[in-house]
Amino acid sequence: MSNLKTPKFDTVKVGFETSDDSAVVELSNGKKIIQTVDFFTPIVDDPYDFGQIAASNSLSDIYAMGGRPLFALNIVGFPINELPKSILTNILQGGIDKAKEADIPIVGGHSVDDKEPKYGLVVTGEINGDKIWKNSEAKDGDVILLTKPLGTGIIASGIKKGLVPDKEIKIASNSMKTLNKHAADILENLNPSAVTDISGFGLLGHLKEVCENSQLTANIDYSKIQFLPSAKSLAKSGIIPGGTKRNFSYIKDSVSFHSELNQVNKYLISDAQTSGGLLISINEKEALEFTDNFHGECQIIGYMEPKKEKLIKVV
Repeated sequence: MSNLKTPKFDTVKVGFETSDDSAVVELSNGKKIIQTVDFFTPIVDDPYDFGQIAASNSLSDIYAMGGRPLFALNIVGFPINELPKSILTNILQGGIDKAKEADIPIVGGHSVDDKEPKYGLVVTGEINGDKIWKNSEAKDGDVILLTKPLGTGIIASGIKKGLVPDKEIKIASNSMKTLNKHAADILENLNPSAVTDISGFGLLGHLKEVCENSQLTANIDYSKIQFLPSAKSLAKSGIIPGGTKRNFSYIKDSVSFHSELNQVNKYLISDAQTSGGLLISINEKEALEFTDNFHGECQIIGYMEPKKEKLIKVV
């Protein structure tokens, strides 16, 4: 992206320069809209669950910046002559039902004949210009919250190899299907310094962006991080996705790891996530208020401190 020659527009209040989750554009009447797009190939076998996961993942970027979704459009790739149309119907119904949970309509979209199924949403919303949550304004002394357990990338690879029990597939699927709406609703009454959601770059990749943009170092306690069932055992057996390995290569020079953390531990916290939780930098008092009101697996995993040689320290 850095090699692209892009014109500047005064109406663009948040673009891709700081790798924030969504774009924010000001309209002529002063109101601001927020928009994002995301889609991917199936990571679970059940078409309906895949549709729900993909929709939840797309909506997450809006919630991560403090926006309120208004409507969505489908993006679909499907091998129409090779797979039963009932599979596509179930995928789309999953998306419709998840959008209904978010209280928004899906009003159309675009599809192409593709050799591999793909699904996601373009989501448009509105946002209060005075309360845009960015990934660039964390403060020294903030604590760091994570609202979902990690491990979806490793588990998705395990599913493809038939190595994950049905019970644990359901747990991972339910985590990915869960909207970040509840977390965003609580944060709306608080004052987070920085927020992003954990997706393809993994926990450390997204935390690196926050630290770079905020000129701080994050001190993370590995023991406080929660993982989905099967994630650790799969990783120990060598089930590490290529995306997770690339994430680790991307962040390794920016992170100081405790000597007792082995390579499997490092991969686990670099794991590329689908529809992950929110990563929140916030003052400690409000962090405790958030955890008191949040009904889910939320943990304080560390804190922000003045910038050191390494952007992240994991102990």
